Amino acid sequence: MLSQQVLSPALIVVCVVMVVAAALIYWLAALGSPWAVPWAAIRAVVQLAAVAGVLAAALARLWSSILVLVVMFVVASVTAAQRSQASRGSPLLTAPLALGMLAVLPVLLLSGVVPLTGVALVPIAAIVLGNTMTAVSVAARLALDTLKLRAGEVEAALSLGMSERDSRMEIIGQTAANALLPNLDSTRTVGLVTLPGAFVGVLLSTGSATQAAAVQILVLLALLLSQTCGVAATIELIARGMITRQHHDHRSTSTARRCPIPLIRGKFAKNPMTT
Repeated sequence: MLSQQVLSPALIVVCVVMVVAAALIYWLAALGSPWAVPWAAIRAVVQLAAVAGVLAAALARLWSSILVLVVMFVVASVTAAQRSQASRGSPLLTAPLALGMLAVLPVLLLSGVVPLTGVALVPIAAIVLGNTMTAVSVAARLALDTLKLRAGEVEAALSLGMSERDSRMEIIGQTAANALLPNLDSTRTVGLVTLPGAFVGVLLSTGSATQAAAVQILVLLALLLSQTCGVAATIELIARGMITRQHHDHRSTSTARRCPIPLIRGKFAKNPMTT
């Protein structure tokens, strides 16, 4: 197999040459420190070696494989919460992530398409989890940004008698489509523009283009379902005000519009330097 041929002393030579060439270009083009590429390469080697060692031991047993997935899920939840930049309710993004995984994994496992073994379960679940995390965090951040920029439109909808949930959903609905767009584009153009990682991995390991295509289709469709469920739940939580971001400027401006004179008088009354 090609993968076995790649794992040879020539691999080290090729990698070193590429790193040195990239560092040289960094230096000649003044792109930054020429040590940036070697340092990144060293980190990649150390990290992947550690991960490979852990996975080699973990994938041998089902319980340890599940433990690896639990750790991945916790890290994904924390990352999504941080990326959302929410000031309240960001831990609730764990729910959309869980919903996305629950929408896909039981179907794959119960149907027998994915065997209940660590070697098969961990790679598929990790791909689905990682891409769902990205979609959920992007959807949350875009929705919260949109609510901040278009706060006046939310107030206008409220003044027309719409509920708070419907007023927010009217504004942030399009952000869900934007968060799902990258994976939709990948699905539409797969094989024409790019060859995704799952396809290349199976092709290199088995040499069968048919098997590689089947696995890639399975992964892409699983991602569509998982991301759609996760993003829909994320938008719903934000529309219901369970995940929010504080807007101090907007609140102070709104209050000033309603009662500017009392605020100004109160401010000057508390400041003896203005009298």
